[in-house]
Amino acid sequence: MKKTHRRIGYHASHEQIPPGQLLEYVIAAESAGFQAAMCSDHLFPWSQTQGHSGFAWSWLGAALQATSLSFGVVNAPGYRYNPVIIAQAAATLSEMFPERFWIAVGSGEAMNEHITGEAWPTKDLRNARLRECVDVMRALWAGERVTHRGLITVLEAQVYSLPQQPPLVVGAAITEKTARWMGEWADALITAGQPRETLKRVIGAFRENGGESKPIILQQKISYAADEALALREAHEQWRTNIFSSGPLSDMRLPEQFEAVGEFVTPDQIAEKVRISSNLEQHADWIMQDFELGFTDIYLHNVNLQQTAFIEAFGEHVLPKVKRELESQEQ
Repeated sequence: MKKTHRRIGYHASHEQIPPGQLLEYVIAAESAGFQAAMCSDHLFPWSQTQGHSGFAWSWLGAALQATSLSFGVVNAPGYRYNPVIIAQAAATLSEMFPERFWIAVGSGEAMNEHITGEAWPTKDLRNARLRECVDVMRALWAGERVTHRGLITVLEAQVYSLPQQPPLVVGAAITEKTARWMGEWADALITAGQPRETLKRVIGAFRENGGESKPIILQQKISYAADEALALREAHEQWRTNIFSSGPLSDMRLPEQFEAVGEFVTPDQIAEKVRISSNLEQHADWIMQDFELGFTDIYLHNVNLQQTAFIEAFGEHVLPKVKRELESQEQ
């Protein structure tokens, strides 16, 4: 079998963990054998219970310096930030840490982006706006002086400190429709854990419309603790606001609204959306099943707060087991 480079990464959850502690966790994750890391760029947490939201761009500089991991960030350019600012920030990180930084771009959520007071567009307009932002950023990374008047406005912008190679632009998609559209222009695809058949359709749509040989990345939600009752309880406490479809969630504005829709979510409903188990063999099997779908990179988001136990247990048992199985497939 042809050898492929498949990696398991650590998702750094700014919404749940203070940035200083999160930095210690990614250092520990690298020591344990995780091969990469990623985070998202939020202003608000998903709930008051989570209660944190460090500034991703400051943190990324520290994390890239403190480790040798590659890092990605999920960002929605064009609202809180003019795309020129994101292009400059990404160029700086890519210049300092060559080929170790990527940016995933999506159409965003009102919760993080409504603060500037602009009207929140419909999904089709958000997608069109996103594409304009990506085109502007790529032109800036090519050294151009850019003026653009459309759904976004840019006037005589230029980024001077440029990397030798611009960052990978990864399209963030949950639905088959969005993944198909992103196949035309994104360098790679990132999606989140969903039922297996749904993931197959999302991957297929991306592959069929321009993404044939491009990387596909999975952010998978899990809850591991040595005590399964604890894993379930904390998954419910921390993540019950996030199990609904992306459509309604993208229009909510405040953490309190997310808490309201999550109020009646039961632990059993969480277990349908998050992989909850104290069995490390089960977690390894789940990861292998995801790789079998064709993912090149899998980022594990342990949604409970038992991060040290998760990092240590997966470093000792799960990561080596998956590595052996992948190597045996490639022989």
